[in-house]
Amino acid sequence: MKQKQAKQIGITLGLLIVINVLGNLVFKRFDLTADHRYTLSDTSMSIVDKAKEPLYIDVYLEGSFPGEFKKLQSETQQLLEEFKAKNSNVIFQFINPLEDENTSEATLQKLYDRGLTPINITVNHKGKQTEEMVFPWAEVRYGDRMTKVPLLKNMMGASTAQKVESSVQHLEYAFANGFNTVIEKRQKKIAVIKGNGELHELLIGDFLRTVKENYFIGPFTLDSVASNPVKTNLDLKKYDLALIAKPTEAFSDAEKQVLDQFMVHGGKSLWLLDQVNIEMDSLMTTGEGLAFPRDLNLDDLFFKYGIRIKRDLVKDVMACPITLATGQQGNATQYNQYPWLYAPAVYADTKNPIVTNLDVIKFDFCNPIELLQNSIQKTVLLHSSPYSKAVGTPIPVALNMVAERPEPASFPKGGGLIPLAVLLEGKMHSVYENRIPAFKDPNFKAVGKPGKMIVIADGDVIRNQYDKNYQPLELGYDKWTGKMYANKEFLLNCVNYLLDDSGLINIRNKEVKLALLDTEKVKENYTFTQIVTVVSPLVILGIFGLFFTLLRKRRYAR
Repeated sequence: MKQKQAKQIGITLGLLIVINVLGNLVFKRFDLTADHRYTLSDTSMSIVDKAKEPLYIDVYLEGSFPGEFKKLQSETQQLLEEFKAKNSNVIFQFINPLEDENTSEATLQKLYDRGLTPINITVNHKGKQTEEMVFPWAEVRYGDRMTKVPLLKNMMGASTAQKVESSVQHLEYAFANGFNTVIEKRQKKIAVIKGNGELHELLIGDFLRTVKENYFIGPFTLDSVASNPVKTNLDLKKYDLALIAKPTEAFSDAEKQVLDQFMVHGGKSLWLLDQVNIEMDSLMTTGEGLAFPRDLNLDDLFFKYGIRIKRDLVKDVMACPITLATGQQGNATQYNQYPWLYAPAVYADTKNPIVTNLDVIKFDFCNPIELLQNSIQKTVLLHSSPYSKAVGTPIPVALNMVAERPEPASFPKGGGLIPLAVLLEGKMHSVYENRIPAFKDPNFKAVGKPGKMIVIADGDVIRNQYDKNYQPLELGYDKWTGKMYANKEFLLNCVNYLLDDSGLINIRNKEVKLALLDTEKVKENYTFTQIVTVVSPLVILGIFGLFFTLLRKRRYAR
């Protein structure tokens, strides 16, 4: 009997040793979730594979917070474990920045200085509410390069559970993009077009500051077109993307030909245009103004590519608020917020990866885009709400229009859904095809390589506000209302889509469904929920243990 038992123990130990050896030689993880949330995309794996030295990740999502954030924490940990399983150079840790009360203030200041701002959340526990501070951020370091990774997406009007679900869907893209930023050296170049009254660098400073983490950026002035257009044309072709941010002066035919040939030869472009002249800054000063058409001499260019930007203004009931002074209370001025119908609050509802999982985007005095028939593929990225209409110009505009309460009948039947941002893809035909060009170009092409361009019918989408020291505030933040819009994320996605050859932007299409508790039902049945979630597993485990013990006694009693 003893020899038999020793033999069984020896066989068991031998099998364990063999399984352990095979486990070290052959590694395989299985993702049994329905949505494959823990299966990394090929793009993510190829990016993390490039880390040939330690890739450090500090996650600040640690501490005492409600279940939704615990879910975000666990999903973050699971994802990082998948990255670590793919590449052992991935080293991550979770840090509670408020753990040491003696140094918490200094730590908070350091995080603030690095742009890692906390959020205050309300924790409900048995009817009691407490305030907790959470840092939903991670920092990624590789060699001497470092970047921050946002873990929680800002969503106006959404519950904490909705924010967490949206953020979990965004996690893989956020980390893959962060890894790509610190691992890959900048290669592609963006030309910021100047010379036609475009926005000053201070007004697009936050966007440029963020984009330069991944791309080279350089100002490119079209003034030299007048003296040497061929050289200007060749110089611009050294760049991969041209950014044209709210020009206010008309382009000459020669300047237009340079931009046209850049795109025909395969260059990418991002246009932010205002076809109507009206500024919110001057309106706030004077209280009223006249919106009148602006001629940039680009109509034939875009007509050739298959779109027309109308010289109308879009008026939308789904509007962003503005803050106005409404009177005095003692010595203090009273301010109130009112919906401003000329500032559409645009929600992305298409499946294109550029706008997937985006929050509200703020437009201001935008124009309708009309799609024309040609061979270019056109994708409407953003459009106004069903309760919107185009208003012809010239037209007077005054701040007292905030008192307007438009009736649904005032909107055209079947109207609304006016295109405001369009992606164009395909072989571009030159506007100078079958026409006499503005200057002789030995490299002129009438039909070029497949290319991409995005046209946004509002130049202020890229415009950031600035603080009292004239430093750029984060793009999308409105200091007058305290609201944060998704303008920055949208524009970064546009640039990544136009320049991304690795398919990083496509990770955004990943959908994750979280099974979150219904907090109202839990509150109504708190005791029963505790029994089901805490006591029941212990009872089941106890019954199983008792049954197993009795079975063993009965077996060996013989």
